[in-house]
Amino acid sequence: MAKLLNFRNDAKGLPKAHSVAVIGLGRFGESLALELMKSGTQVLGIDVHENNVQSLNGEMTQVVRADASSREVLEQLSIHEFDRVVVAVGSHLQSSILCCSLLVSMGIPQIWAKAQDDRHGLILEQLGVHHIVYPEKDMGKRVAHLVRGSMMDYLEVDPGYAMVKMSAPATLHGVKLSDAAVRNKYRVTIAATTNAAGEWQNTDGNTVLSTGDKILVLGSIADTEKFGQLA
Repeated sequence: MAKLLNFRNDAKGLPKAHSVAVIGLGRFGESLALELMKSGTQVLGIDVHENNVQSLNGEMTQVVRADASSREVLEQLSIHEFDRVVVAVGSHLQSSILCCSLLVSMGIPQIWAKAQDDRHGLILEQLGVHHIVYPEKDMGKRVAHLVRGSMMDYLEVDPGYAMVKMSAPATLHGVKLSDAAVRNKYRVTIAATTNAAGEWQNTDGNTVLSTGDKILVLGSIADTEKFGQLA
């Protein structure tokens, strides 16, 4: 039986377009749920462990201690009324698979699930999970790119294509981007830069970079890495 703790709104009253259920409140699930709350999304957090539930009591719209691998429990929580459900249970393979299977059978329109490895992800894909994420794998790849060069942040937006935050290379200081011919020379696009106040703004051909400027670069992974090596 689900145990409801100190919630501010009933699950049935949550707006469908702005409500997300997060199943599994470990480090990944907790971080995701709290970030959703910051953005104004109403969040139902579900976890089988009392400590996880108690530590987040009052931090989310609703916190529930429950076994989400039970169809009866999911129905009691009106999980079908949520527009999106995130299964953040990654370390317990059986629980993750069973929970995802139930959600798919219930016709949840958008299911996101954490996979601990490629094998786990393949099973979730075969079940019909709409979006599969690999937090540990993706973070390892991201950090590897940061370690290799002068990048300050890195995001692979699609296989082989990245968005990178870095300091403006000295070779481009004092030169209009239209004259620097960045796209022709380096096959990347400088999409944005910081102004004197540290605020981000879009670039154009008249943008001139200076010492200390940060830039947002788009391009293939190989090209952005090469560009990040410029002095």
